[in-house]
Parts: sequence; C-alpha cells; structure tokens
Amino acid sequence: MKILLANKYFYIKGGAETYLFSIADMLKRKGHKINYFSMHHKNNFDSPDNKYFVRQWNNHDLSFSNILAASSQLLYSFEAKNKIRRLLADYQPDIVHLNNIYHQLSPSIIHAVKNYGVPMVMTIHDLKLVCAVYALYTRGRICEACKNGRYFNCAINTCVKGSILKSCLGTLEMYLHHSFLKIYNHIDIFIAPSLFIKNKILELGFKGEIVYLPNFVNLEQFIPDYQWKQRSVIYFGRLVGNKGVLSLINAVKTIDGIELKIIGQGPLKKYIQEKIRTENISNVRLLGFKTGQDLHTEIKNSMFVIVPSQLYENNPLSVIEAFSLGKPVIGSDIGGIPELVQNNRTGFTFNPESEEDLRDKIITLSKDPEMIVKMGTNARKLIEKKLNAGTYYKSLKKIYQRVLGVCD
Repeated sequence: MKILLANKYFYIKGGAETYLFSIADMLKRKGHKINYFSMHHKNNFDSPDNKYFVRQWNNHDLSFSNILAASSQLLYSFEAKNKIRRLLADYQPDIVHLNNIYHQLSPSIIHAVKNYGVPMVMTIHDLKLVCAVYALYTRGRICEACKNGRYFNCAINTCVKGSILKSCLGTLEMYLHHSFLKIYNHIDIFIAPSLFIKNKILELGFKGEIVYLPNFVNLEQFIPDYQWKQRSVIYFGRLVGNKGVLSLINAVKTIDGIELKIIGQGPLKKYIQEKIRTENISNVRLLGFKTGQDLHTEIKNSMFVIVPSQLYENNPLSVIEAFSLGKPVIGSDIGGIPELVQNNRTGFTFNPESEEDLRDKIITLSKDPEMIVKMGTNARKLIEKKLNAGTYYKSLKKIYQRVLGVCD
C-alpha cells in the first residue's frame, strides 16, 4: 500500500510529530511505501519528498504586516494545494493520512486530495476541529463557548494570544472551514486517540465519523527500569502555562528530599529560571530539551513522572512513554489522562486546581518504594497488552481497508 502522511512539522516538535514518525516506521516495517507532505524548516529530517514541501512562515510574529501576509496561507493555502497536487500525481498514493495540517499547510490540501479521488483519514491530535486555539482553554481556564459553531466567541474573548487581529482571523478561519466550505466533510474517518477527545468533539457539535484508537509505542525502543538511581521526579514537555508546570514547582518546592527535573523548552523557561532564583528553590532543575536515549535515561533514573496539565489532554505520549519505561505517573484528573493513569494501579490522579492535592500525591508515592515498583510494573504491562505497535497496526490497517473498500 502507498500511504501519504501529511503534517505541518517534519521534525520532533511535539506529540504529533512523535506519532508521525512512529507510524511511518511501523508502516515501513510492514512493507508499505511512505511519502510525506510538510513544511520546510531548518530542523527538518532529510526526505526526498521535501521538494514538495511548502515554504516556512513565522506564525509567532504578531505584527500587522506579518499577520496579513500569512492570512491567505492560514485560511486557504494555494501553495500547499498546488504542491500536494504535484505529489499526488507523481506518487499516486492509495490513501492519505492527515495529522496536524492547520495553518502552515491549511485544509486546502483536503480539496486537492478529494479532487484526486484518494481516500483520507485524519488523526486528531488536539481540539482544533472545534476550537480556534486548539485547546478549549483561554484566559487561564477551560472554555467551551464556541460550542455548536459559535466561533465569534474567539474574537470576543481575544483567545488567540490576546490579539484582536489574530483572534478575528481565527474566528474567520473556523467559519470558513466549518460553516462555509464544510471542508472536513471530505475526510472519510477521523481517529481519536482518547475516548474523552472523541466524545468532547462530538458533544461540541462536530459531525464527522470518529473512531477511537489510542496511541502506541514501539516497545523495543523502551527498556523498562522499575528501580531508580535518584530521589527525583520528572516533568517532560512544553514549558507553557496550561501544562501546569508552575503549579508543579509550587507543589514540589517545600518537599524535602525530592528533586524535580524539568525537561523541555518553551516560553516559560526564563520565567521559571527567575522563579527558581528569586524564591531560592533548591530542589528544582531545568535540564533543557532532551530526546531519545538521553530522555529515557533521565526518566529511568527517576522514581516517577508527573503530568500536571490544566487543560484537556488527549492521549499523552508522555504518559505512555513513562509507562513503557516502567514508571508510574501522577497526572491531572482531566481530559484523556485518567484513561491511562488508573488510581492505585498505574499511578495517581489529582485535582489540577489543587497544588496541595498534587503535593500530597507526590509525598505519598515517594514514601512507598514497593508501590512505585508495583505501579510501574502494572504500567508497563498495560502498554505491552494494549498500546503496542502490533495491536495498533492491526486496528489502523482495518481503518485503511475500510475507507479503501477492501476486505481483509
């Protein structure tokens, strides 16, 4: 089978990209031919398909001139549409698997694929299908004001980075794609990695067909270690406010004998550094960005991992990767996290609005070595049984065959 994978980033930027390259590797091992469609970037991996990639643009520049210049690409990129047409003609894939295509690629490529007559599936990595800012989160709180197509609330609340212009553009984007073009109607099946995300998107008015298929890992890349070399706990992920990193620091800073290691990058980095300095916090360390075996080593040296998100998470790979390495997780009781973190079995959940609850759970688990080992063992077994590459491939293959009208 010839499969085209589309995603706006072609390097490891987050969970969507980790997923992209994991399924590509899995599908190649099963004998399928893989091609890619993405955006140029200095951090991109090498690929012969990069001649089809769209030009890079800076969506973090809030200047009026940059927003106007980028608006046509964000709303409906003719560059992306034309380039994917060339790719489709040259490689003639049997199926197109979309991932994060918003903004940098834009849903214009859906029209190109539909016109070429190729079936499409799309993995849902966030809540962009129902929310202009991807997360149903604004002004430091959960927000579902755009339910049932009331996208004007994005402009009213200036949800996009507090910018009136960007928020109006985000509102226009949602009305154009969902209400006017109805462009997502052309996708045959959507894949939701968590039941929570599937149900929430449908609850908020989305009409597409969504099937549940949780994320996975290639187990041979994760060697578990149920013990630990340090009395440390790990956070790894983006350093942004809605991930709960500041609350985690507040919860840990008064716990004696526990060190928090923070792994990742993001806009909060300098603020965290200053907080550590001014508050004289001695048990929190920033380790920067790590990936691969460097990241695995830090996790295996630690007692457990903490996922303190304050927004609706999907099916976090951070939890799955921690489990794969034999580590329990203390995670927020929100979104798809409780589908993985089972209280008293694979970890603990806590109230994301309570730093005290988080602190109590950290103390409880850190004081019980037998519980850490037992939960870590249960966590690894969960991955081996349900979230492995073999199980995922069988389910994904059935989805592909269904949209192709092929029987196994």
